Amino acid sequence: MKYRPRTFLLELVMIAVAIGFLFPVYVLVTLAFKDPQQIANRPLSLPSPPSVGSFGEAWRSAGLSSALLNSTLITVVSVLLLIALGSLAAYFLARTATRLSYSLYILFLVGIILPFQLGMIPLYQLVDNLGLLGTYQGMILFYTGIQLPFTVFLYTGFIRSLPADYTNAALIDGASHLQAFAHVIFPLLRPITGTVLILNAVQIWNDFFTPLLYLGGSGHETVPVRVFAFVNQYTSNYGLVAAGLILAALPILLLFLVLQRYVIRGFASGLKG
Repeated sequence: MKYRPRTFLLELVMIAVAIGFLFPVYVLVTLAFKDPQQIANRPLSLPSPPSVGSFGEAWRSAGLSSALLNSTLITVVSVLLLIALGSLAAYFLARTATRLSYSLYILFLVGIILPFQLGMIPLYQLVDNLGLLGTYQGMILFYTGIQLPFTVFLYTGFIRSLPADYTNAALIDGASHLQAFAHVIFPLLRPITGTVLILNAVQIWNDFFTPLLYLGGSGHETVPVRVFAFVNQYTSNYGLVAAGLILAALPILLLFLVLQRYVIRGFASGLKG
């Protein structure tokens, strides 16, 4: 392939875009590993020598230990419910050719299109009336309902791309639909399950507005809410702020790095159907 001036120009644009994305990360990391004197004298230079004192102080000051437990509990339970309910619902929608299944699938698609902010006040009142305001159960119920349409959409497309022979063979051998799903279909859903897991986990973990509204002042605040209060309190101490932000983002970043190979493959397979 001939190297043309247009190719060189595109490469320059890509490099510029990459620098634009990476520069804030560079600033965040360098500030986190500097002491206040280095930040005041050389804010953009590499830390020399690196200091990890900001991380310990940020961990204690922001109360991130309990916030991490809260976020982990809400995220893990919500994602497990989404995988179980979404895959089962998608199996019915993908393997049943009736008006009911088609209507339900369209209903789930509408749930993806409509912004949940339209029902924020009624949902808040409902959670309050159920006595779930400020509780883990309220947040888990909220996230499961909000993220379920998108989860069903991904699973349905993937299951439709699988040959129906797998299900038919299991049914002929005497298995029920539930047994066929559990022992035949669900093991084949590993790529899309990885996609569902990482996309929903990132969305739930990074959500700020909903935990602030439903958990504010309850002692069950998640990481983004604690970091928000911490940043406001220590705005002048940029080293502590940077360290707190890195600690908050590290768990979900590690999860994404572990499961990233499933994201594109599973998402593309889900769209195929």
